[in-house]
Order: sequence, then structure tokens, then C-alpha cells
Amino acid sequence: MRPADPATGHFDAAFVADFERLLAWRRDVRRFRRDALPRGTLAELVALAAHAPSVGYSQPSRFVRVADDARRAAVVADYEACNTAALASYGEERAATYARLKLAGLREAPEHLAVFVDDATPRGAGLGRRTMPEMLAYSTVIAVHTFWLAARARGIGAGWVSILDPLAIARIVDVPPAWRLVAYLCVGYPEEEHRDRELVRARWERDDPAVATMLER
Repeated sequence: MRPADPATGHFDAAFVADFERLLAWRRDVRRFRRDALPRGTLAELVALAAHAPSVGYSQPSRFVRVADDARRAAVVADYEACNTAALASYGEERAATYARLKLAGLREAPEHLAVFVDDATPRGAGLGRRTMPEMLAYSTVIAVHTFWLAARARGIGAGWVSILDPLAIARIVDVPPAWRLVAYLCVGYPEEEHRDRELVRARWERDDPAVATMLER
């Protein structure tokens, strides 16, 4: 997949079609094969994520590979505690559906990646952050999505685990106080592929094209 004109960055129709297919097949993966990723792949994907836009070119995203077994076990324990609390918050029927969902993939995924926003970065000189300080975290979210697409293009899946205590994860991973957790990703090759979304397939949610409707004022 190459630009029709590499000198200008214009892309041909075939690339546009492939990119649209990539967007459609980007999925939140929960079932992973245990196969290790090729050496250097994770670093390559993080480098590609650096191409994501950031407010004032602040580049506030901090990616941390969690490889230590004890730290991973602590993350799993935190997830299980948070998941149990979430289960108890639903009614009986909803709780039964929730209990059947596989929401993590933490034990199977060969790679864990904790992604933080550095709230103390001096880069960007405050541009755009004075009126909307949340733009730092939004910039990190875009970096995560860029990582996700780059991974999917290589046949690698990612699962965003949010049923976690962010302060506990920061302590477990041992990062500077100004780093705030935005995403905890499980990364690896998917065990199975589905065009439909898992939460739709499980009838937890439904596809709603109205959410993509553009309003005009």
C-alpha cells in the first residue's frame, strides 16, 4: 500500500479502500494466542504512535512495557477486584450477561503496555492547554488509536482494559507522580477474528448508526 505520489503524500483509491477496511476491522481484542511478537515489533509500533497529533506538539504520551511477572500478577489482581465490584453493581439479568463476557485477556496476551499522559511535560508551551487542559490526555488517546491501527495493519490485536484502578496501576508500574494512566493495553495475535463487535454479539450493546450522525447548526 503506497501513496500514488510519494512526493506529495496523496494516496490512490486502492489505498483509501484498504484504509477503510482497516478501520472496519480494528477490534478490541480479548482472546489472544500466546505466541510472542517478533523482536522489536512493539518498539516499532510505539514509534509509529509518535506520528499522532498532540496539542502544541507536546508529545505527552508515555508507553511502558510491563514485562515483569510480579507486576503483571498485581495488575491481574487489581483487575479481578475491580471486575468483581463492577459485577455487583448490575441487576441479576445484566450481571449474568456481564459474567459471561471476556473483558481482559490479561493472562493470555504476550505483551502488556501501560500508556500514561505526562501532565508535567513542558513541551508545547501551554498552547491549547490553557483553555482545554484535558487536551494532553486527548493527545495520548489519539496516540493509542494510532498504535492500535498500526498493530491491526500487521495482524496484531490490542485490547484496551479499563476495568482497573488507575492509581493502583501507576503504583504497580512505578512511574513518576505526574504520569496519569490513560490506557492499559493487552497486545498480541488474535485467537479469532470477527467482523461484528463482541459487545454487540453478546447483546450487551447494539449497533447504532445514529451516533455517527453529523449535526448542522
